[in-house]
Amino acid sequence: MTFQVYDTTLRDGAQREGLSYSVVDKLAVARLLDEFGVGFIEGGWPGAVPKDTEFFRRARTELDLRHAVLVAFGATRRAGVMVAADPQVRGLLDAETPAVALVAKADIRHVERALRTTGAENLAMIRDTVAHLVARGRRVFVDGEHFFDGYRHDPAYSASVVETALAVGAERFVLCDTNGGMLPSQVTAAIVDLTARTGLAPELFGMHAQNDTACAVANTIAAVEAGVRHVQGTANGYGERPGNADLFAVVANLQLKLGLPVLPEGCLEQMVRVSHAIAEIANIAPDTHQAYAGAAAFAHKAGLHASAIKVDPLLYNHVDPSVVGNGMRILVTEMAGRASVELKSRELGLDLAGHPEALSKVTSRVKELEAGGWSFEAADASFELLVRSELPDAAPPRPFALESYRVLVEHREDGAVVSEATVKIRVRGERVIATAEGNGPINALDEALRIGLSRHYPVLRDFELADYKVRILEGSHGTGAVTRVLVETADGAGRDWTTVGVHPNVVEASWHALVDALTYGLDRARV
Repeated sequence: MTFQVYDTTLRDGAQREGLSYSVVDKLAVARLLDEFGVGFIEGGWPGAVPKDTEFFRRARTELDLRHAVLVAFGATRRAGVMVAADPQVRGLLDAETPAVALVAKADIRHVERALRTTGAENLAMIRDTVAHLVARGRRVFVDGEHFFDGYRHDPAYSASVVETALAVGAERFVLCDTNGGMLPSQVTAAIVDLTARTGLAPELFGMHAQNDTACAVANTIAAVEAGVRHVQGTANGYGERPGNADLFAVVANLQLKLGLPVLPEGCLEQMVRVSHAIAEIANIAPDTHQAYAGAAAFAHKAGLHASAIKVDPLLYNHVDPSVVGNGMRILVTEMAGRASVELKSRELGLDLAGHPEALSKVTSRVKELEAGGWSFEAADASFELLVRSELPDAAPPRPFALESYRVLVEHREDGAVVSEATVKIRVRGERVIATAEGNGPINALDEALRIGLSRHYPVLRDFELADYKVRILEGSHGTGAVTRVLVETADGAGRDWTTVGVHPNVVEASWHALVDALTYGLDRARV
């Protein structure tokens, strides 16, 4: 039986707090998921949510899916209503999708207390709706809401829900851990018992896991190991409460750990690109530490690790990062040894292997600076400048020499706060004095420096301060604490770089980071 990867980012994933997709967003996410190679994309609830109705209408002409089947989501007919007369069932047909997903109660307590109907009527609602949709040419998936909790309470009734749906043509019955409270061993036990009780093949079941115990991915893998051949999840684990099973981690584990070819050839390596693109559309910062897709998923910090990686990268990587579109990174910290520094330099295109004296100096300098609060983990540009300063004929020319700078903050009688900065610098033999105002002392200092340099370096007009972060260093307290500043700069051509500065004075720390940022950017621009 063919393995099915079913994505519900656009429906269940959209229930994440603070997340709201426009119709255009949903179309863009659907295209990305199709590029990743998922088999099914659940687009939303037509008839119940106007935006979803519009999405399905536009999808007919605007989506050209290569791998995925679009699925409309809805519920079984209401209690006491003829299926042909139920408007939300009509909405599912009007969506004109090849497949439909129905949510149905699989816990007798929810049937009686939430639906306020009988167990027999709930089974009739499932039977009527599935048969109605199948007769009209739809592939039907039934999501058994609260299945695992219901099975523990009354296994006979929950099993009858499964049997009823499959008997009238449902393609898969999806076992839902709706409250997210199960553990992998409990998932396995329930599936084994359900199979024995009903005589149904586990391949007819699906798995949908919420992440309330942080076990959603593990529970999904456990279900597959118990014979399930349909898995559901969301991009980056988005969803209500702690979220859903992260589809990217699920798929990677199935393909790379269990050897199941669940995606079309060449699609797995799109993971990082698709993950980050969906995060951008959702306006959520990518999770740096996300398994497989995160920027830190294959980042190594300790010098001992780096020494082994230098011999064979797979000694400390559980898979080759490139198979999911990621890459290995070496983090340079006070824990770094010569191997870490050498590998990180090579990653940046600098060869320290042939310069052992420079390698020793850089390693010692990194340890010294890190002990004082500097951190190069997220500041590759500053680290590159440090390495190049020790290599023969590699140090970039400093674009200016500082004579002095001054920053003033004025709180006026009317409540207005104005920051003003003046810099005195020497640029290509010329003494330049520049003054600027800003919305804070750092912004004013940045503006003044750019004004002073712009006549000699016009390319600076394309540089912009993309991000600015200040951290009070651990072990320092109060207004006299040592601060670390990270500055991210972009050049308007899709390139960005990060620099670092550390000092008890936040303005001076910022100055160090700004100078490195401009030096690095101008050198890359070859001016």
